[in-house]
Amino acid sequence: MADSGIAVIGAGVVGLAVAARLAPRHPDLVVLERHARHGQETSSRNSEVIHAGIYYPAGSLKARLCVRGNRQIYELCARRGVPHRRCGKIIVATVEAERPSLETLRERARANGVDLQPLSAAEVEALEPHVRSAGGLLSPTSGIVSAHGFMDVLVHDVREAGAVVQPRSEVVGLERDGGDYRLALRSGDQNESFTAERVINAAGLDADTVAGLAGIDVDAAGYRQHLCKGSYFSVVPAKAGLVNRLVYPVPDHVSLGVHAVLSLDGRLRFGPDAEYVGRDADYSVDEGKAPAFATAARRLLPAIEDGDLAPDISGIRPKLQGPKDGFRDFVIAEESARGLPGLVNLVGMDSPGLTSALAIADHVAGLVGSS
Repeated sequence: MADSGIAVIGAGVVGLAVAARLAPRHPDLVVLERHARHGQETSSRNSEVIHAGIYYPAGSLKARLCVRGNRQIYELCARRGVPHRRCGKIIVATVEAERPSLETLRERARANGVDLQPLSAAEVEALEPHVRSAGGLLSPTSGIVSAHGFMDVLVHDVREAGAVVQPRSEVVGLERDGGDYRLALRSGDQNESFTAERVINAAGLDADTVAGLAGIDVDAAGYRQHLCKGSYFSVVPAKAGLVNRLVYPVPDHVSLGVHAVLSLDGRLRFGPDAEYVGRDADYSVDEGKAPAFATAARRLLPAIEDGDLAPDISGIRPKLQGPKDGFRDFVIAEESARGLPGLVNLVGMDSPGLTSALAIADHVAGLVGSS
């Protein structure tokens, strides 16, 4: 008999949402986290934005799960007292030549079931007097959330169901053992192993590595992740009130662009940029990027001066999309077809993973038969 019915690898927001969804029917579930505490990587180093589901191709997992997750996260936050704010977002064309891109975005959003309100330049100015634009789109269902508050609720629910969150437990081996899976764990200088009937790989930045441990050729499967670092710069408090909503430029093919990000504590930040990095990258923010950030910020808010910005946080996203690649969707795959029944891989869980987390959990529950 296996030591656990289900092992979830990774206690970021996606792993925790999956665990909270499954634990009531699988109280012997175990969440394995290599760090001392949950949510120490991508889940806590991001814009904390609740996305509406605007940018993703119709029918994609990112589109469907983001739209569903948007409703779910607001409902959970209201019910459980998680700090959040439905502040809305304006996507702006900074010059007339970008206006056709706004209509393309609006059509894509409509295909996803998201209604965006077109705004003239005068209407943008009426809502956000300090924002420069040639027109825009208003997303009323975009907002911000405390990622830590959200994850703390999920951890509580996991433990309340009787399941275990086991920190400082890095998975270094994963193989079929009869009808179960044997997981080799490293905790400091200690090594141990245990078995699970099913495994959910929600290992974030190392999800492709864990898939490889199970014997999957990650390149042949299309599971190779590219790590993309995004840095943020904070705005001096005197100018933190320049906007009342999130303000985004028209996105490029790699990212949504450096945008104005509101924090629940009243701070204003700009970010993130997009810099592909190696596995050894750290979270330091390069002060030398300040002029480029100030230039990007002034495209949206002309009142921002070079001296108004200071290095803030950075985060690293696990993208399936390389620097020159087109759109790549989430991978959420039950691997019976590869001879690995009961293994579910969640790979390339970048944005909108935070917004989509509860919907992702529902999707995984369907794959493992725990609807």
